[in-house]
Amino acid sequence: MAAPFFSTPFQPYVYQSQQAILTPFQILGGEAQIVQIMLKPQEKVIAKPGSMCYTSGSIQMENIYVPENEGGFWQWLFGRTMTSIILFNNGTSDGFVGIAAPSLARIIPIDLAVFGGELLCQPDAFLCSVNDVTVTNTLEQRGARNVVAGAEGILRQKLSGQGLAFIVAGGSVVQKNLEVGEAMIVDAACIVAMTSTIDFQIKYSGQMRRVVFGGDNLVTAVLTGPGIVFIQSLPFYRFSQRIARAVTSPSVRENPKFFIQIAIFFFLAYVMIVSSLILTDV
Repeated sequence: MAAPFFSTPFQPYVYQSQQAILTPFQILGGEAQIVQIMLKPQEKVIAKPGSMCYTSGSIQMENIYVPENEGGFWQWLFGRTMTSIILFNNGTSDGFVGIAAPSLARIIPIDLAVFGGELLCQPDAFLCSVNDVTVTNTLEQRGARNVVAGAEGILRQKLSGQGLAFIVAGGSVVQKNLEVGEAMIVDAACIVAMTSTIDFQIKYSGQMRRVVFGGDNLVTAVLTGPGIVFIQSLPFYRFSQRIARAVTSPSVRENPKFFIQIAIFFFLAYVMIVSSLILTDV
């Protein structure tokens, strides 16, 4: 009998850099995945703070300031970290590190050399990297005129270099290869990453009443090839909104006093309005 899916790791992979350096790695689990990376002596992994799950005994961890990774002082002022962690194999034998996804997310390995040395990602998509990878958080200039007020409306994170990067995506992940002139429409929040060769336009879909009454799929992106795009089925902000609604907005069946509370509120408001009118006349 085959082992259950949740305990069966994905097939191990071996990444080969342009300097012919081999780095084996393995993605473990089905949801909330972990990437386990093997490190030879003196090799290192750069990761987001708080993403390290476990390491071998020879791994040393340092917290360093990397100004190009997070955009400097203003990013820190508005809540973003200015540091990264380095996991360095200081031993004489091979070691390993386990980097965990920050939520119920899948981990996608990206060889930037295959994608032309540049990839545009959603905010906070970057998890960790090996070798030559630079992470910058900037506003994509082509979409500056289409800035959307909402989570992950624009791909503001850029990965550049020739190394191996790991990014996270929620739910199921679909990779679409767009040919020259081929177009597709995607919910803007469902775009995890795409190559810089894709032309995109972000627009509102629907009338103003959808904005007022909270319609879903309000902001869509028109993507035109050539290029590759990764699409997620469950963006983190959408997942967190559903949890918040379940916690803060119980159903009427779970809260039978809801209508009574609303009636008392309107009654008190009516009494206050009438009292203020009477006092004004007097």
